[in-house]
Amino acid sequence: MAMTRREFIKSMCLAGGAALLTGCAPAEEPGSDLAPWQPAYAKLESAGKLAERVERAYGILEGCTLCPRRCGVNRRAGQKGFCRAPEKAIVHSYSPHFGEELPLVGRGGSGTIFFSNCNLRCVFCQNWPIAHKGWGSEVSDEALAEMMLDLQRRGCHNINLVTPTHVMPNIVGATRIALQKGLHLPLCYNTSGYESLENIKLLDGIVDIYLPDMKFMDGAEASRYNFAAAYDYPERAQETTIEMHRQVGVLATDERGIALRGLIVRHLVMPNRIAGTREFVNWVAENLPTDTYVNIMSQYRVEFRAFEFERIARAITSEEFVEAMEWAGEAGLTNLDERSVAQLGIHRRRIS
Repeated sequence: MAMTRREFIKSMCLAGGAALLTGCAPAEEPGSDLAPWQPAYAKLESAGKLAERVERAYGILEGCTLCPRRCGVNRRAGQKGFCRAPEKAIVHSYSPHFGEELPLVGRGGSGTIFFSNCNLRCVFCQNWPIAHKGWGSEVSDEALAEMMLDLQRRGCHNINLVTPTHVMPNIVGATRIALQKGLHLPLCYNTSGYESLENIKLLDGIVDIYLPDMKFMDGAEASRYNFAAAYDYPERAQETTIEMHRQVGVLATDERGIALRGLIVRHLVMPNRIAGTREFVNWVAENLPTDTYVNIMSQYRVEFRAFEFERIARAITSEEFVEAMEWAGEAGLTNLDERSVAQLGIHRRRIS
C-alpha cells in the first residue's frame, strides 16, 4: 500500500531518511561459489556475438536512425543530421568524476567520457558548450578505447558514457577494442532518455548500468523546452526505460556498495512543476519495481537560454523540492538517492 504524506513525514523524522533507502542488492558476496563478475560485453564477446553487434551498429550510420528523430542521413558519407555529429565520435573531455550517484563514485570515481553534440538540446542545458556548441575533438575508436583503459588505470569503477545516443556505434566499437586490451569495467550508459527502442535493444548484453534521465512527463512541455521539439519525449523515455530494466534489473552492487549492474533513473525537479514530478514517481511505481534506484535532483539552475522562458527562469524553491520527495514517498518508492534524502532534511528545515 502506498505511504500517506503524514506517514512519510513521520518516518523521515524518526529515521532520518533511512526508511526510504533499502540499499542496492549485492551482486555477489565475498567468498561465494558464484563465478567472478564479468561485464556484459565480455560475456557477449566470449559467445562470439560482440563483433556482429559492432557491425550492425555501424550499419545504422548509413541511414542514421540512432534516435527517435530518425534523420536518415548517411553519416559515413559525411552527412550530418539534427545532432550535427560526424561519423567519428567527438569527445569534449574525460576524467574521474565524483559528483555522480554514490554507487557509481565509490572511492575511485566514475570514469566519465563527455561526448559532444546532442539529439535533444534542452534550452536549460547545464553542459551547453558541449551539447549545443559541440566543443571537443574527433577521436577514432582506437583513441576512445585508450581513454576507457586510462580511466581504468586511474582507478575508476565504471566507464560513464555521457550523452552517448548519437555515438553508440563508436562506443560499441571502442569497447570491443578496449576489451581485447584488458578493459573489465562496467559500461554506464548515461542518457537524456530520448532513445529509440530498437537501439536500446541492440545494446542488450553490452551495457551493464543504464542511467537515463526522465526529464518530462508531458509532451507539450517537452517540445517547448528543447530544440528537438520532442513532443514524443515522454513516450520514448518511458518505453526505453522499461526495456533498460528488462535487460539489467534493479541496481546490484559489490560488497563495497559499488554499482556493477542495474538501472538508475534520474529526474530533475523544475520550477512550476514543469517536469511532471508527481506523474513521474507514480509512473515509476506502476511500471518498475518500487526499489528501483531513483535520483530526484534539486540542482536545476537557470542556464543557457532558460532565462528566455518565464516559467523556468528561476531556481526551484525548497517547497518544490520537499513536495517532490514527499510525492516519491507517497508513491511507495523505497530506494531514493542518499544525497537527495539528505537534501530533503535541509530543505525541510528551511521552510519549517
